[in-house]
Amino acid sequence: MLSSRTMTDDELIAFALSLPEATESSHFGNRDFRVRGKIYLALPGLDFCVVKLTPDQQQMALATAPDLVVAVPGGWGTKGWTRLSHLTTDEGTIRALVRQAWRNVAPKSMVLPEG
Repeated sequence: MLSSRTMTDDELIAFALSLPEATESSHFGNRDFRVRGKIYLALPGLDFCVVKLTPDQQQMALATAPDLVVAVPGGWGTKGWTRLSHLTTDEGTIRALVRQAWRNVAPKSMVLPEG
């Protein structure tokens, strides 16, 4: 059963930086988090974050949590970039989506099996 607990900005940032080789940077004036130079999470607003999913992963997230996630408009969204409110989404979902986004951009040699 998923927790109803959400994450603050500080908790989300701490989790993002806890992933292997994660670093904080910025892109177009917004905070982002990268692994070996590739962005997997961005914080473009005060109440939401954006994660790098594949289009298939994005479609699954949209189907299972349509009230929590939304595709980023335009070309970014068609490439899998997905917006979610970490202030209203349960912590388990946030952690799973951020971890998946990290996995999507990390070198295959770094990625551990899910579980």
